Amino acid sequence: MPRLTHACLAAGLAVAGALSAPAHAKEADVSNDPYAWLEDVEGQKQLDWVKGVNAKAEAEIATTPAFRELEADIRAILDSDAKIPGVQKIGDHYYNFWKDKQHERGLWRRTTLAEYRKAQPQWETVLDLDALNKAEGKNWVWHGADCRKPDYTRCLIALSRGGADADETREFDLVNKKFLTDGFYRPEAKGGLGWKDADTVYVYTDFGAGSMTSSGYPRIVKEWKRGTPLDSAKVVYEGKPDDMYIAAYHDDTPGFQRDFVSRTLAFYNDEMYLRGKDGTLTKIDAPNSANKGAFREWLTLELREPWTVEGKTYAAGSLLAAKFDDFMAGKRSFDVLFEPTMTTSLAGMSVTKNHVVLNVLDDVKNKLSVLTPSATGWKRSEFVGAPSFGTVSVSAVDGDDSDAVWMTVTDYLTPTTLSLVELGKQPEQLKSMPAFFDASGKKIEQHFATSKDGTKIPYFLVRPEGLKYDGSTPTLLYGYGGFEISMTPGYSGGVGKGWLEKGGVYAVANIRGGGEYGPRWHQAALKANRHKAYEDFAAVAQDLIARKITSPKHLGIQGGSNGGLLTGNMLTQYPELFGAVVVQVPLLDMKRYSHLLAGASWMAEYGNPDTADWEFIQTFSPYHLFDAKKDYPPTLFMTSTRDDRVHPGHARKMAAMMLDAGKDVRYYENIEGGHGGAANNAQAAHMSALAYTFLWQQLAK
Repeated sequence: MPRLTHACLAAGLAVAGALSAPAHAKEADVSNDPYAWLEDVEGQKQLDWVKGVNAKAEAEIATTPAFRELEADIRAILDSDAKIPGVQKIGDHYYNFWKDKQHERGLWRRTTLAEYRKAQPQWETVLDLDALNKAEGKNWVWHGADCRKPDYTRCLIALSRGGADADETREFDLVNKKFLTDGFYRPEAKGGLGWKDADTVYVYTDFGAGSMTSSGYPRIVKEWKRGTPLDSAKVVYEGKPDDMYIAAYHDDTPGFQRDFVSRTLAFYNDEMYLRGKDGTLTKIDAPNSANKGAFREWLTLELREPWTVEGKTYAAGSLLAAKFDDFMAGKRSFDVLFEPTMTTSLAGMSVTKNHVVLNVLDDVKNKLSVLTPSATGWKRSEFVGAPSFGTVSVSAVDGDDSDAVWMTVTDYLTPTTLSLVELGKQPEQLKSMPAFFDASGKKIEQHFATSKDGTKIPYFLVRPEGLKYDGSTPTLLYGYGGFEISMTPGYSGGVGKGWLEKGGVYAVANIRGGGEYGPRWHQAALKANRHKAYEDFAAVAQDLIARKITSPKHLGIQGGSNGGLLTGNMLTQYPELFGAVVVQVPLLDMKRYSHLLAGASWMAEYGNPDTADWEFIQTFSPYHLFDAKKDYPPTLFMTSTRDDRVHPGHARKMAAMMLDAGKDVRYYENIEGGHGGAANNAQAAHMSALAYTFLWQQLAK
């Protein structure tokens, strides 16, 4: 089932473009910014600066035996053959993309279900990226495969140079396991390529001047026939320059084949169109803010705002279902599949052949149920075998042909398990991750801090059972707080080995801006209310201190991307609360963010700094909040040259400014890695070890 808005948003995160100059830089005045020169990503002067500060950080953090041991431990975890190989059913086989010590860039491989049930399945290699890189002299990173139903003989494979969001797409022969020299090919750019039928694809990409939005994403989607040049592809839809992302998709569910065009104006703001066989577009007349989904005869709407239709009001956060054809014909009769309470929100849904599995968060704890359509409405039943604690996720094995789902269960201390579940029956556990660290003598708790405006903010705490409440324990607080993304418990060998096993306390804050309590939790910290997310995080820090779990000199924080903006604000607004700060792939210069790479696409979250919005945006722009006269805790900035989503100039400029002011700052920029920061396990281990070693150096004093 296509979750249409989610699909578009996920695609919308794929940012590309030349990195030698910042996107739209000439539109913003940088004459008063002495560090603007660092926005030239691949300039030699700039890279020389990066190499210089990298060397200083490495010399301080990465030369000790403790660092080398931790780096090796994390690398061993990432390279472990004992990890769970997650699979995707494609035709008769189950496919997995796998990285280990021998395969740094990875193998795309397949097996049968009978083999997969074994402790050591036999795998058939389909594509070896390390071998491909050696043959082509490139540094390709896997970005996924779209394999054509129902024969599954051809796939469209996306590959990225160095892990950037930008990628190219090549057609792959799944039978002979090789790329086609005369197949579909999309050159490196923002966008994507997706099947419509055996000889037709939808392509949304950089077609040349004027074809991209101000956010740096595709503005035009075309239909492209096999054997014809890309230049001759037929325009399906053109968006406006200030839209975010334009795309098209084909739903190939047998008996319910449909084509859709999506026009994303901003995150959680889109229009969807049903495309007829003659190319005509009919709008799905639902609120732009609603998440729209289609499966078989059904249309689903996940509301993010209250919606009144035909005299009835449906609450924000509700999930509605209607017959697709009836809705398109003008009928507005809905079944309410989920309605939130003050403690619950919809975490997700998965569609099998005959059922819908709802995943609900109740005070940030997952609860599953099964819905079944019938002639008298939707029937609700229990999901058999779901655990009562931990993060539980489900996904259909093959929604067209079976009622089986994969169920993944995890928490901070329990290794992740993967089970195969036939709905109504007890789960069959197939795989379990090994214990990558010693979790004995540790426990998980949930607490609630009180934010400045009185709102209760949940947070998870992982601590030693014999913790001394004297404020002396090094504690790491993590958060994100944006884009309606929920922070739920998960098993991390890196966190366990790098922090918990060494006696540290680990906390995760479920602050506003996230999705833990649905749309209302996210919307509570948008734009002019952004400060509430930071007040929430500070409240959790203060609660940890008040409980004497830790104290400011022993309390460190870490966050990346929007979480980097969070930790940047903690650094500049609440420096007295922390003993160390790790800021990863961050937004920091909020005056410039909308002019750099994908920044324009986030204005629905933060506001437009080129308007009166700057009045409130400047109150959470760390680059502008920095005061050279103030004292700040020791700080480590980390980013990636190849991050083409959040411009590395944010971290570069902030670090340079603080270094010039004589502050206690380190900076490390990985040359590869994209927005994830690392392109292979070796780089990921190095980055993690840098962060944890720095934190221990500062917080264990």
